[in-house]
Amino acid sequence: MMNMIRQIFPYLHPLMTKPMIHLCQKDLPVGILAFVCGCMIASHVAMSPAFADPANAKSRSAESSNETDATLQPLSKRFANKDTAEVPDFQKHVIPLLGRLGCNGRACHGSFQGRGGFQLSLFGYDFKADHDALLDAASGRVDVDDVAESLILSKPSDADLHEGGKRFDKGTWQHHVLQQWIKAGATHDANTIHELNRVDISPAEILFSDKGETVKLTAIAHWKDGSSEDVTELCRFSSNNDAIAEIDNTGRIQSGGRGDTHVVVYYDKAVIPVPVIRPVGASIQSIASQPKHSIDRLVKQKLDKLGIVPSGLCTDSEFIRRASLDITGILPEAEVVRQFLADDSVNKREELIDGLLASPGYAAWWATRFSDWTGNSDEQLTNVLPIRNAATRLWYEWLRARLQKNVPYDEIIEGIVTAENRQPNEDYVSYCETMTQACKPGNEKLFAERDGLPIFWGRRNFIKPEERAIGFAYTFLGVRIECAQCHKHPFDKWSKNDFESFSKLFTPIRYNANLVNKESKQERQELLDAITNGEKLRGGDLRRAVQKSAQQGKTVPFGELIFDDSNIKRLRKTQAQAQRKRGKPRAIKIPTGKILGVEELVPLDVDPRDALMAWLRSADNPYFAKAIVNRVWSNYFGDGIVSPTDDMNLANPPVNQPLMDHLADEFIRHDFDLKWLHHKIVTSETYQRSSETNTTNLMDRTNFSHHVPRRLPAEVVYDAVILATGSDQHAEKIRTDLNQMAIAEGKPKRRNQQDFALEVFGQSIRESNCDCDRSDAPSLLQSIYLRNDADMHKRLSDKNGWVAQACSELGVAGPENSPEPRKAASRKRAESYRKQFLLRVAQYQKLSVEKQSGAKPQLQRDYNRMNAKLKSMKLDVPKLSKLLKDRNAWPELNAPNSIKAPVKTIRELIEEAYLRTLSRYPEPEETEISVSFIEESKTPADGMQSLLWALVNTKEFILSH
Repeated sequence: MMNMIRQIFPYLHPLMTKPMIHLCQKDLPVGILAFVCGCMIASHVAMSPAFADPANAKSRSAESSNETDATLQPLSKRFANKDTAEVPDFQKHVIPLLGRLGCNGRACHGSFQGRGGFQLSLFGYDFKADHDALLDAASGRVDVDDVAESLILSKPSDADLHEGGKRFDKGTWQHHVLQQWIKAGATHDANTIHELNRVDISPAEILFSDKGETVKLTAIAHWKDGSSEDVTELCRFSSNNDAIAEIDNTGRIQSGGRGDTHVVVYYDKAVIPVPVIRPVGASIQSIASQPKHSIDRLVKQKLDKLGIVPSGLCTDSEFIRRASLDITGILPEAEVVRQFLADDSVNKREELIDGLLASPGYAAWWATRFSDWTGNSDEQLTNVLPIRNAATRLWYEWLRARLQKNVPYDEIIEGIVTAENRQPNEDYVSYCETMTQACKPGNEKLFAERDGLPIFWGRRNFIKPEERAIGFAYTFLGVRIECAQCHKHPFDKWSKNDFESFSKLFTPIRYNANLVNKESKQERQELLDAITNGEKLRGGDLRRAVQKSAQQGKTVPFGELIFDDSNIKRLRKTQAQAQRKRGKPRAIKIPTGKILGVEELVPLDVDPRDALMAWLRSADNPYFAKAIVNRVWSNYFGDGIVSPTDDMNLANPPVNQPLMDHLADEFIRHDFDLKWLHHKIVTSETYQRSSETNTTNLMDRTNFSHHVPRRLPAEVVYDAVILATGSDQHAEKIRTDLNQMAIAEGKPKRRNQQDFALEVFGQSIRESNCDCDRSDAPSLLQSIYLRNDADMHKRLSDKNGWVAQACSELGVAGPENSPEPRKAASRKRAESYRKQFLLRVAQYQKLSVEKQSGAKPQLQRDYNRMNAKLKSMKLDVPKLSKLLKDRNAWPELNAPNSIKAPVKTIRELIEEAYLRTLSRYPEPEETEISVSFIEESKTPADGMQSLLWALVNTKEFILSH
């Protein structure tokens, strides 16, 4: 058995830790050793090789069929002597070497302005431009006639001459590579670009056991022509966390603190992340106790590698609050919490989840999140529709209706990407009639019933092809490609050419309020003429006229999204005319674009959006399913499997690749069922873990070993405060009519009209499609708002608030309102008017019947003047006839509320306060402290106000815990 181990040891060695080697040296039964070795070999095969693009990687055996057996040695060996006959390749060797030396980096010649009058493309993405720049006689970098005078050789080897410092010595292999290339003519065939199949990194995963350990990476490049080469010396390296794993420019990794991260290897178009782990505790082997839930199994596999013991499950009170806020964005009401805590059934958590997913709150809250991701911004939708402030409402309701029906995610996105303004067989006038009605507040359902969301394409920040390329990638792919707009993406494979080709796909898609299909122009003009009576109105005058006509119930004209192929039609018409005249057709060039990562060209003589949508929903798409899975996951854990959630680049891999792959694959297999995805995540023990930590997971923030408390989103905080401080009747009304809630866009953001509280708590500004438009970061201003803002104190003392309700149930006087000074003075004046007029009534009643008849008109005039003043203050006045019968029919304006008999005790109300804010019963000590405080307060109302204020200002209220 030991002989067999010695034979396979070279394959195991990179992955074997000291304990494993020690185990193999023991005199153990053959079966056990065979099992251990078999598992290690399987692990090695599963982890190696690392592909340049894991999402598109094929099997190694298939790709290796054309490869030669020999792998070329590194350049340091092949060019150790200057008299080598080999000629370096510009793409494979020269450009990567310049990158390794830092010549085409951002701090040197790769910057936008270049350096020292010489510029290279950043990270060497543009071979032709770099070759031209190097051979430009004015730069002097390459001189094929006098090789030694080439500045590319002399400057980097002389620290005094080179502003960037010495990069290599003369006579080194780097010097020989560049010298030999120049000596051979410094050639480069711009028409022949070598295609890289993959880069294998060894070891493919690194497991450290102690601080200060080192591992050297090896990179083997495999090209499409079958050749392979050790390119370690030509790679660039970086670490995603230097505190855990530090890597130098030779590929040597040194372990640091405990935890996990990735080091990243860059060569040519390849960006390869390599996992690095230094366990927090002893490795955990628990094969016999694997969780049943697939999420829990995959999370546990990673935690076992790290030696992390996950926290236990959260309490029922923590769960109902957490699940309610995460799934629906709504604070659970006290009675629902009571019932849930009293329920002892085994399946009550899953039943709660099912109920929350079926509730209107789920669709309302997630339509707001989808509005964030898709860019539903009133400011950016200005003038997209002829009726102001309607577009955001229509957009939101279109999303909400589909989420409520659980329309598959790919179908929702299809309705956005391939949107058309008109329904099948709908004429232009009918379309305008329906849209005019739909824009009226309360009629949004008419728009939600339509197939598409074309206004997505009409936003002001989504007009240029480049803007659309960036926004489309953010929204549907979770990818940031804006860097490639100017240069090769530093952390991904996208080049400037990739960006430009992708942007071209959006060029023929046009949408604005004045644009309609050619055959509808006459009908549009007739609708405008009916509004303007034939008068030529323009700009703001025309918009106001259209707006006024819509308010009057008239049908107004709407713009349309069109596919503009007019240039191609014109070329084809010219071609046909030339063919008739000369008999020879003249070839025309159809413009094309390219989908990201797809080689086939997309001709733009047909609407490219169908091809885009087919690519999105394809099972082979490496981003579409993962992007939404990652965003939904982030909602529940405060961080994505990839973070930031819209930055899924190759250098920013998932913290748990098997988990990401599994959820995305299953999401597709379940036909993009969003409720399945929510249910899958929330039913896992991973989601239901406690925030209480142990010694192994105390510092874990990325591997989901415990619940990480986080601040609630802006809309959720806003509504939670209103529900907690409002009376039961008021809270029930809001829960029944979600349209008043911030989670349901009840307070939409408009230009210069954003609610202060929502702004303070980081509501998405929706300036772009970036997830960074929303902020969940805590701030001092948030604390000041909850503690001292006038809105907070008004809610606590409101006559329709919970404190007033609690005082009534306790049988004591309610809280004293503390109105603003102006309002207080106004109410004081009103009380003075009341007293003066009642005095006039008393004097009138003392008059004889004959004198009353003559004084009655003047009394009526005095009443009318007084009534007008009080109505302006929004105060009601009894009719004069009623006052003449009974002066007491008009009570004192500032009179205290009547006090009823008590129906609840202080302890019961304290319990209610805790349940409605923190979704739990108070601890006995908390109850006693609260009772003492209320009894010692100036009034019970003051004590109840302070109690509710204190609960709303706890971390337990503002955080998901």
